[in-house]
Formats: sequence, structure tokens, C-alpha cells
Amino acid sequence: MNDFRTADDSGVTDRLSRPIHDLRISITDRCNFRCVYCMPKEKFGRDHKFLSRKELLSFEEIERVATIFAELGVRKLRITGGEPLLRTDMVDLVRRLSAVPGIDDMSMTTNASLVSRERAAALREAGLQRVNVSLDSLDDADFIRINDVGCSVRRVLDGIDALASAGFDPIKVNMVVRRGLNENGILPMARHFHGTGVVLRFIEYMDVGSTNEWRADQVFSGREILESIDAEMPLESMQPNYTGEVARRWRYRDGGGEIGIISSVTEPFCRDCSRARLSAVGKLYTCLFAADGFDLRAYLRSGRDDRALKEYVAGIWRHREDRYSELRSRVTVPLKKVEMSYIGG
Repeated sequence: MNDFRTADDSGVTDRLSRPIHDLRISITDRCNFRCVYCMPKEKFGRDHKFLSRKELLSFEEIERVATIFAELGVRKLRITGGEPLLRTDMVDLVRRLSAVPGIDDMSMTTNASLVSRERAAALREAGLQRVNVSLDSLDDADFIRINDVGCSVRRVLDGIDALASAGFDPIKVNMVVRRGLNENGILPMARHFHGTGVVLRFIEYMDVGSTNEWRADQVFSGREILESIDAEMPLESMQPNYTGEVARRWRYRDGGGEIGIISSVTEPFCRDCSRARLSAVGKLYTCLFAADGFDLRAYLRSGRDDRALKEYVAGIWRHREDRYSELRSRVTVPLKKVEMSYIGG
């Protein structure tokens, strides 16, 4: 369903009149990749201390939070990480969340390196509807240089095949493009997935967190991405699926499918942002670029009832006025922001 609740229909809106429609739930800070733009080895090396199991929200706690958010207007849940499939009991969580009243869309973001046919089928049967796969190059040397753990492209493509066999349709493949790193892989990616039914999405390199030492001159813009593809495989614009969709949609004029381009840096979409993010330790972030979050875990473990939790969350959202991407150019002093590995994308 693409229709959204309004404030008059049990929903809640922020100070810029933005409703809350999407909740992204990180279930672990761990990842089996060390991508240079997200968890570089020099900052997330062998001595890095990851969260202990007791620090993470339990599945019961996640289910409770998701239910509260659904009552406030959320219709879409996405499970993220780190790498969510490092949690071996993921199927149980999917089953719990897919049963939450009011949730119409259940998805997951993964690097697909841990996807087997059996696991894909189990996730599908449990209620997972969509999967976004991160893949930043089809060239093995470039991809291994990016993930920095020796994972081959073939391993990820096998995971995508397993997801397709399980009935996930469409599958979205996300490519983060960083100038000087992998922009030469844009056209090979477009050629490979053209006509396959996979929706390829290109993402501008963003200044999430601080460990990746982001620089503006590393951004390969959405316009450059579009022009690169359109010159060889002509594209035409498509209407968004719903208000607040982050990707601008384009389809091949020859009928070979569609792509999406997410231009958070050069074309901010803050004014329609309806996403909240829950970290693995239960902190609620109202912006991908936030410095800190609101501690829901303390509420969950304090013995307070659902009514109190719902009022607390609603109050947070009503006071929300985040629009970092719109204001990025005015920021003169670097801000300390939460790392992407703690709250997903």
C-alpha cells in the first residue's frame, strides 16, 4: 500500500508537517565487510569492541517498539545492521515483525554474502517481502578493494540469485558511488542488470558518521550518474511510487527496466523525509546525520507501559525539525555524527 495515514488518522507529524511512515531497525553493529566508506579497517580493526548481546535490544523489545510505531503511522519496516544476517535467528524476528498490525511492507538491507537458498526461502516464508542488496562494483579487484575482506562479486551475485529463487521481486541493488573509487563501474553495473528485473539504485557518497573522512570532492553527483547511463542506454523519468520516496526513478526507453538515483548531497529531500531509525542498542534517531539519539531501551527496561512509550516517541517526533542535507553547505565546523554501521542506511 502506498497510501499514508495523516495526523487525523492516528498518525503524528513533526514541526515541518512530516509524518512518520518508515522505521529502519538496526539489529547488530557487526558486519563481515570492512567497506572503506562505512567501516574502514583502520577504525574498525581487530581490536574494535563491538556491542555485547545484552546491550542489544531483544527481539521482544524490537517487536514492542515496532508495534508502537505502527500505532503512530509507520507502515514500512526495514531491518538493517551492520550486516543483519550475522544474527542467526533473523527468521524469528521477521516472523514477529511481519505480524505487527498495520505494517504493510517488510524489507531488509544486506550485503547478500551470507544468503543461501535455504535461508532466503526461510526469510520469505517468515514474511520478508523485499530485499536491498549492497554491491558497489562488478569488478572483482575493485569490489575486494572496497569490502576489504576478500569477498568476491560472485558470492554476492549467488546471494542475489538465491533471493530471486525464493520469490523476492523486485530485488534492489544499491551501489554507493565515490569519485576516484568506483565511478568507472557505473556502466558495467547498468549493463549487467539491464533487463533482469533487478532495480539498480545509485547512491551519492554521503557524510554519514566521521570515520570515513568524507570530502565533498569525492561526491560523484546524481546528475553525472544519470548522464553516464543515459548516453549509452537512454532513460526517461518516472513518477515516484509515493510521497517521500528517496530515489528519483528512471526507466530505460527500450523497456529494460528501471534504475533509481539517490542524490542526498546534491539534491536534498529533507522536506519529505518520513524515516526514523532505531539503533541496535535502542536509540531512536530522527535523522541519518544525527549526532545522538533518544534512549528507548531505558524506557523499555524501566517497567513503563506502552502508553508511556507511545507518548514519549510521539513527543520526540512532534519536536523533530531535522534537515541536515539542506543545511550541509552552511556547516562550518565538522559535526560528530552517528556511524552508519550503528543505524543502517
